[in-house]
Amino acid sequence: MSRRAKVTITLSIGLFMASLDLFIVNIAFPKIEHDFTGTSLSTLSWVLNAYAIGYAALLVPAGRWADRSGRKRAFLTGLGVFSLSSAACAAAPSVGVLIAARAIQSVGAALMFPTSLGLLLPEYPPEKRHAAIGIWAAVGGIAAACGPPVGGLLVQAGWRWVFIVNVPIGIAAFLAGVRLLGERRELGTPRPDVAGAAVFTAAIAALTLAIVEGTSWGWGGARIVGLFAAAVVLVGVVAYRSVNHHSPLIDPAIVRTRSIALANIGGLIFFAGFAAMLLCNVLFLTGVWHESVLIAGLMIAPGPAMAATFAFPGGLLGQRFGQRYVGFAGALLVCAGGIWWRTHMGLAPNYAGAQLPAQLLTGIGVGLVLPTLSAAATAALPPHRFATGTAMIGTSRQLGSALGVAILVAILGSPDKANVLSVYRDGWEFVAGCAFVAAFALLSVGRVRVAGAQLPDEAPLLGEPAGEVLAA
Repeated sequence: MSRRAKVTITLSIGLFMASLDLFIVNIAFPKIEHDFTGTSLSTLSWVLNAYAIGYAALLVPAGRWADRSGRKRAFLTGLGVFSLSSAACAAAPSVGVLIAARAIQSVGAALMFPTSLGLLLPEYPPEKRHAAIGIWAAVGGIAAACGPPVGGLLVQAGWRWVFIVNVPIGIAAFLAGVRLLGERRELGTPRPDVAGAAVFTAAIAALTLAIVEGTSWGWGGARIVGLFAAAVVLVGVVAYRSVNHHSPLIDPAIVRTRSIALANIGGLIFFAGFAAMLLCNVLFLTGVWHESVLIAGLMIAPGPAMAATFAFPGGLLGQRFGQRYVGFAGALLVCAGGIWWRTHMGLAPNYAGAQLPAQLLTGIGVGLVLPTLSAAATAALPPHRFATGTAMIGTSRQLGSALGVAILVAILGSPDKANVLSVYRDGWEFVAGCAFVAAFALLSVGRVRVAGAQLPDEAPLLGEPAGEVLAA
């Protein structure tokens, strides 16, 4: 096996682990809820949201720190943090410890995600780097497809196994990375705005907490109003720092581009619906149809599998017919899937007639939307900003996921048998509504010229190029 292949596999393992944990924990959620009896759904939702919020806030600063300190160092640090925190998740004696460990796990994921691309591209000659990006993007799709069935299988031995499995794989990838990866860093890369990332985290955490606890605390209560007010003020602080900081969390020069701004808005809204869809279906299949976690995982698997299958053709269709039209069509398919669930799902199990058709529709739709978002978020950028755009759409994706889970939890509440179907139908309406709004956001992106985003010989990651230092 060539060195390039070994490096690709090593980096793909880290990326796969970080991406898989976005999907595998959803399927383990009912078992976690069962083991920590008496814990409310709103509290348990932080097992998902602590990861998504930390990931969203740290993605850009982590990439810039990696540029400055060394991408190999950052990738291996992230892999180590991710593996150790996975062990802590597996050993967590309480929900509070599990949530804290998940927050630490997000730090490792944020370090691995951008650095994996920055280390992978130099291994390929310029003319093959789009193929390298295709491999990198496909790993995320494979992780999505594997999440439900793999999670369902692991949970048969206990939910802690969805975290335990990361430890030996992470150790093996770490040892391989020490030996195989070469160090790369950017001279003159500015210090990342860590304070801005901390304020952003606090803002999203406050907003999420307000949404999750609004029903139980009272939407007009002082605590909820205070949390919403704090979120607004903190977002204003982030905006101010982004305009005035030399290395901002959100680059104003980038988001002023219409296609990029609308792609990120559309991505945030779309993934709010997407995250809500995943959790809503898991909870319905296990809690209403009373399927086992394994069976529920297998029932959900066709959706992610279709998404992984259609992502590459979706990219080709976007280049041929226009990204906005393909993204628009994909989002409408997801909307149609949400409406199908809303109108066909009942208390009596009917997988083939009620659940499966919408899984296929939404899976195809997600597969068409994913390359559209990536292209629209990066195509208008100069080469040295390509990875910055990738990181920003990743941030929008994680932010949307956190808000989507929070809103779904608020919608579901604590339903009794009399209204359980009604609240889940409200959840599917939310999924369909997010996809519908995202469809028109993507249609408004305008014409996207993907061919303009050519990579240079030494494409930097998340920072301005100022001369690269290489080390074996």
